[in-house]
Amino acid sequence: MTFISDIRYVAGVLVGLAIGDAMGAPFEGTPEHPGFTGNFLPGGRMARKSGSYTDDTLQALALAESLASCGGYCPEDFMGRLIRDFDLTPFWYGPTSGAVFQRVRAGVPLHAAARIVHEERGGSRSNGSVMRGAPIGVFYSGPEVEACSFACSALTHRDPVAGACSSFVNRMVSDMCRGVPKRRAWARALQKCRIEEVASVLGHFGAYPQVAGLDALLATHAAVSVFMETESFREAVPVAVSLGGDTDTVAAITGALAGSSYGVHTIPERWLSGLSGSERIWRAAYRLWCAIPG
Repeated sequence: MTFISDIRYVAGVLVGLAIGDAMGAPFEGTPEHPGFTGNFLPGGRMARKSGSYTDDTLQALALAESLASCGGYCPEDFMGRLIRDFDLTPFWYGPTSGAVFQRVRAGVPLHAAARIVHEERGGSRSNGSVMRGAPIGVFYSGPEVEACSFACSALTHRDPVAGACSSFVNRMVSDMCRGVPKRRAWARALQKCRIEEVASVLGHFGAYPQVAGLDALLATHAAVSVFMETESFREAVPVAVSLGGDTDTVAAITGALAGSSYGVHTIPERWLSGLSGSERIWRAAYRLWCAIPG
């Protein structure tokens, strides 16, 4: 394990993810180029106040808190935290994850629930497991990044493409939090990617249009390409939102990547102060940082 000496990059991951989520939420489902200006706004698919985040952040926080409390990935503890948040705001959650949570709560064994939902829905290649996974990259630095990413993804999304996309993002986060430049972090994630379709798209991200879709690979490609083609947190997140589509998730993934690379100290103060519920985010970031094996 490699300890992260500067907490600003750990905080950058969680705060950056939440800011992207909160900024993108009002435009979720809009056509391309919704005219976003870089401000927090209320409304969206669900009634929400300006600066409020959605389940993208709630799931990432549940993962960060579980990793810190358990000293590593514990699927039972993580699922329990997911369900507790789900019960408070079930309307925020996507159909795949929500269906899994309901079955687990009804007594279906943990991994059987995801398999059942995958079979009933005819697949589970949506982006829900990608948006929440960045804390894995903060906590782990070795081969555990890939192993844990696939296991955590499969808890709700059995499709291996979803796992590979989560793993790609989490590997980049892991390296960048530890001082690796973003181009090298991208190359290392590509080197470790074992799903040909994912490696082909993310390895040639400039050759494909940015489509902020619900599909795990579409969302991951949009976020990775926006991050790679911009030069700052301030630039990256608004560009991600401007794509339209699944704006909260793509901007959340972009925010996690940008936060891990540039650090929380580069995020504009008006975005930091405008983010609702930030106390839980800062507390989770500190606990996760302290729990990283050194």
